[in-house]
Amino acid sequence: MNKKIVDIIIIAGLILAVFVGIITAKQMHSTASKQIEATSKIEFDVFLRSVTLSSDECPIRVGEKTFISIRNVPYSDLDIIGVKFMPKKVVLPLKSPKGYIVAVDEGQYDTYDIVVRVTDKAHITKDGAVVGGNKIKMGMPITLEGKMYKFTGSVSDMKFLEETGE
Repeated sequence: MNKKIVDIIIIAGLILAVFVGIITAKQMHSTASKQIEATSKIEFDVFLRSVTLSSDECPIRVGEKTFISIRNVPYSDLDIIGVKFMPKKVVLPLKSPKGYIVAVDEGQYDTYDIVVRVTDKAHITKDGAVVGGNKIKMGMPITLEGKMYKFTGSVSDMKFLEETGE
């Protein structure tokens, strides 16, 4: 009886393989290379919220490279083309016509917000840009890593620069 079960599983596997082969041959299933419409150079911003540093100097610098991980999968090192380094701020209400004032939060003097702009080439599909096999979209978590830092943030902006067909 055990031999009959094994034979049935083998036959079912062969039938499934033939079925998948027929569907693929008839191009009913689109492969990844057919979904790529173009290749484009992109820039995207990574927003690092509430980074705690005991120094008032940003460890991320323009012109250096940063290694990124997308969804805990290491990708590559990218060129840093812009950095905004800001102390954490707070909005305080006022009894004036303006209604509020924005000031540095003295209660969080070692806390900073950092926006890092990086650049890379991406494959453009119907669903958006693909970098390192992962779609890059605003709000997606991403990790930046250098010699002295490893920060996790999220993609906050994207720009497509030059597009070439593929």
